[in-house]
Amino acid sequence: MPEIRFQIELPDGSQEVCYSPSLIVKDYFTSGSEYALTDFIDRSRTALNIASDRVRAKYGRPCGLALGQLAQIEAMASKYSDVTKPKVRLLKFIE
Repeated sequence: MPEIRFQIELPDGSQEVCYSPSLIVKDYFTSGSEYALTDFIDRSRTALNIASDRVRAKYGRPCGLALGQLAQIEAMASKYSDVTKPKVRLLKFIE
């Protein structure tokens, strides 16, 4: 399976590199685009669950890395609960 990483900028300006075991994230995000934090989480949840399901279909078990990445994104989001209209920018895909 082709894996991919994507670099994001968080509401406080810090940056993170995220992982997906599938290119499906390219169907949900566009390089250079900005997303409301809740939209970013929803898109991440959908894309990473699909990616994990693809791994399960091929290897018989879900992808722990994809599910772990989703857990990190959800934990990160909680840090910005007091920010008004927080945004996340997808800076680039790293293939």
